[in-house]
Amino acid sequence: MQLNNECFLKVKKDYLKFLNKEKIFNKSKATKLKSLKKVYIPISFWIEEKCKKKGKPLILGFSGGQGTGKTTVTKILEIILKKFFKRKTCVISIDDFYKTLKDRNKMSYNIHPLFKTRGVPGTHDINLLKKFLNLAKKKNFRKIKLPKFGKAEDDRLKRNNWYNIEKKPEIIILEGWCIGAKPQSNSLIKKAINILEKTEDKKMIWRKYVNTKLKNEYKKVFEQIDHFIFMKVPNFNMVFKWRLLQEKKLKKKSHLNKKIMSYNEIKRFIMFYERITLQMIKDLSKSASVVMILKKNHELRKLLFK
Repeated sequence: MQLNNECFLKVKKDYLKFLNKEKIFNKSKATKLKSLKKVYIPISFWIEEKCKKKGKPLILGFSGGQGTGKTTVTKILEIILKKFFKRKTCVISIDDFYKTLKDRNKMSYNIHPLFKTRGVPGTHDINLLKKFLNLAKKKNFRKIKLPKFGKAEDDRLKRNNWYNIEKKPEIIILEGWCIGAKPQSNSLIKKAINILEKTEDKKMIWRKYVNTKLKNEYKKVFEQIDHFIFMKVPNFNMVFKWRLLQEKKLKKKSHLNKKIMSYNEIKRFIMFYERITLQMIKDLSKSASVVMILKKNHELRKLLFK
């Protein structure tokens, strides 16, 4: 308990500064500090314990539905792990490994039109991600540049904007909506679950291709992950509401000339994610090492360590 209090006092200032920078003003200071004490610090201590047991690097998968706040939570964990535990921590998002718009256009022409839209397995440069994870495990780590994706531009940013990873990380947190997703059986694939699948993927080419990617390349990457942390949404309807809020936030951060999705565009966009998200709720609620069960107001209802 004493260590927890020491940690709280050491990271409190940086934590509040980060939340202000992220424009999270809808919660009181007391609520924010309660979350730090009851949620983020306990998870960080759990990560530190696993890191001591495993050695370097510990690879964590952090997933949850669209708009759950994965990026914010992983950045908070990074602050605590760096500031209090002095761990070389690297947080990377699978979103940054999206293929370029040009490559996705090629996929939409050669495989299926739905691949023009980023999101599902098959739209990431999974080999580049695998290369980084393999490099991180080697004793002789050499610095590497990792891609950065601009969501407002819907394309990978130029190489001079990429992330520079100069030192071998002790902890890697790989975050993203589909981290840890498992493939489905053929009988489940056959059933269209929304209008998008029913009208635009009648021959099941798109969803079968996505499922095959999960069975192969993505499975190999996910097998390198030591533990999974999962943010569980109350239901899929909340994914739409939270993704809408996320887009409004993106609009505030972006310049006026950048493309932001409308209400109807978001409604269609999340249909691309629905099948895998629903399957992940079933699978990762049971298999993840840490489950963060969220309430409809975005607050945490329960924190489960397994």
